[in-house]
Amino acid sequence: MMAEQEGETVRNIRAAAVQFEHAAGDKEANLSKIRGFVADAAEQRVEVIVFPECCITGYWFLRRLSREELQELAEPVFDGPSSQALMQMANRYGMTVGAGLVEAADDGRLYNTYLVAMPNGEFKRHRKLHCFVSEHMDSGSEYTVFDTTHGCRAGVLTCYDNNLGENVRIAALMGAEVLLAPHQTGGCASKDPHIMGLIDRKLWDNRKADPAAIEAELRGPKGRAWLMRWLPTRAHDNGMFLIFSNGVGVDDDEIRTGNAMIIDPYGRILAETWKAGDDMVVADLEASLLPESTGRRWIKTRRPELYGPLTQRTGREQDTRAVRFDEKGV
Repeated sequence: MMAEQEGETVRNIRAAAVQFEHAAGDKEANLSKIRGFVADAAEQRVEVIVFPECCITGYWFLRRLSREELQELAEPVFDGPSSQALMQMANRYGMTVGAGLVEAADDGRLYNTYLVAMPNGEFKRHRKLHCFVSEHMDSGSEYTVFDTTHGCRAGVLTCYDNNLGENVRIAALMGAEVLLAPHQTGGCASKDPHIMGLIDRKLWDNRKADPAAIEAELRGPKGRAWLMRWLPTRAHDNGMFLIFSNGVGVDDDEIRTGNAMIIDPYGRILAETWKAGDDMVVADLEASLLPESTGRRWIKTRRPELYGPLTQRTGREQDTRAVRFDEKGV
């Protein structure tokens, strides 16, 4: 995507971030929506498209499923039917396509996995590092940074993974120029009055008659305003583009806030939506912004010999699930 050495070619990438309301457990319905967006993106010459976390299987309802029910919903990646469907889209349109699902691993474990299919036939997989949605699902333990077929180096961090600045910094140190950041967030229940909070289902159901009311919620402290406290910082401080994809609408007993957006290496929003419904935003990622961006210059001044404490346990660490559900008061 970019080159810091004089004389090398600088190549821009056209990217898309999608928000859509998934159907819980209905993989074919969700894949149908994905196919529609990919076709629309192809008409706009999009090269990389990012769909939300677990958008193929559905997300928040997973916490209610038994292990047996999760195993029935899950599927292997790469060779599984959903993986092959994504690869067919990637091949047909010459596009890198990312979407999330529940993975059934060879060893019997279940993961919240984000799958990226590339038009050269190659897959990449990111297992969410901080999985909390189900006690039957495990967290991954590897970072995912790779070269795409479109000339950029991409990283993947799923939802909560992005909340920890260390994860984003490591992706940057591994060379990520573009961060794929699939989410299912906003409108989350919390006993902390200073973050998010539930959105009244009636506002969503009445969105066509009164779009201003629901859009105010999507743009307010339960949605965009909360994201603006931290999300652009991840891009700015690490000198990378960030493609934020999110669910929107009904997600079990919560209302997701959408706000799909694309952010540049200076933390500026290139494209965004606050539509109360399925939507896609498209932006050109200008590679020339990367080399001298603030975050990249800051990273050059790191003093790793001072950072030993970051790798030491303090005794205050807890499992993500315990912390997340304590926040909700559940």
